[in-house]
Amino acid sequence: MNSFLLAIILVPIIEIYLLIKIGSEIGALSTILLIFTTAVVGVYYAKYEGLNTLKSGFAQLSKNETPAYEVISGAAIAFAALLLIVPGFATDIMGFLLIFPLSRKFIFNLFSKKFPKKKQERNNFIDGEFEDIEDDNDKKI
Repeated sequence: MNSFLLAIILVPIIEIYLLIKIGSEIGALSTILLIFTTAVVGVYYAKYEGLNTLKSGFAQLSKNETPAYEVISGAAIAFAALLLIVPGFATDIMGFLLIFPLSRKFIFNLFSKKFPKKKQERNNFIDGEFEDIEDDNDKKI
């Protein structure tokens, strides 16, 4: 079975289960307030981290370096903000894990080990053509 299809089926089931369990422990109103609070705090912090990532990306560009980590990090922060907006506790946990830089870097390292890096060959020469021009005014030593 496709893992994406499995996630579409399992995530709402897990969310409903957690909402019922937590709601029965702390009450319905407290559960609703907790969901709204995590959404507001999460989106605010996602905005903050997104701006920091953007600044870091511009700093990389100004040093003539490719901001690859910043691009991936920005996409992860946007996805984390989406997870935090979706009501539920499991998505909130995943969203907060993706927003915090330390846990985001840890998750990236886990995924990067699954995908081997392609080895790039570097050639230390420049290919080109030249033409030797004889000039009568050249002084020969």
